[in-house]
Amino acid sequence: MVRWSIAAALLSIATPALASAERPLVLAFGDSLTAGYQLEPGLGFAPQLQAMLRRHGIAARVADGGVSGDTSAAGRARLAWTLDGLGEQPDLVIVELGANDMLRSVDPAETERNLDAILAELKRRDIPVLLAGMRVARNADPAYIRQFEAVFPALAAKHRAAFYPFFLDGVAAVEGMTLPDRMHPNFRGVKEIVTRIAGPVKGALGR
Repeated sequence: MVRWSIAAALLSIATPALASAERPLVLAFGDSLTAGYQLEPGLGFAPQLQAMLRRHGIAARVADGGVSGDTSAAGRARLAWTLDGLGEQPDLVIVELGANDMLRSVDPAETERNLDAILAELKRRDIPVLLAGMRVARNADPAYIRQFEAVFPALAAKHRAAFYPFFLDGVAAVEGMTLPDRMHPNFRGVKEIVTRIAGPVKGALGR
């Protein structure tokens, strides 16, 4: 039922009849950080990014492919049906996964395998990618920090994908930018994320 609901929501945003070179389709494929966790409809990452791009003169449609709680393994498992559920091939996929791997202390090698498979499938389908990196809390084991954070730039280079180093740049640990849990961005936090990532998204769309 959950998967059907997500697919229906994606289809409500993008259908083949709407496909146009002038109206590119962007898929935000991630976890709660892109899903607008605890935010009112219209205030999450996908709708705010769509509004920002349109203010910049790009009539993009941004589909919300975020699922709260997803690890890189869960994202890998649902990638194909998420893409097929869109009804058309996206012009760009923003891959934002790994935060839940980090919170669960998943072996960075496993995170790397899952993200590598996701990027390989997107490459196979000839879909451009913007890979968003994730960072680890500074009080974590230094070896884990190095291994985990190295995964993202290495994979971006391997797959020649556009790379945004830290999805929560300007928001993580910044007062007034997160929900009370101090992890998820509030409306202001999402707005800051969108402001900072809009340029790289425009660049990736123009590749």
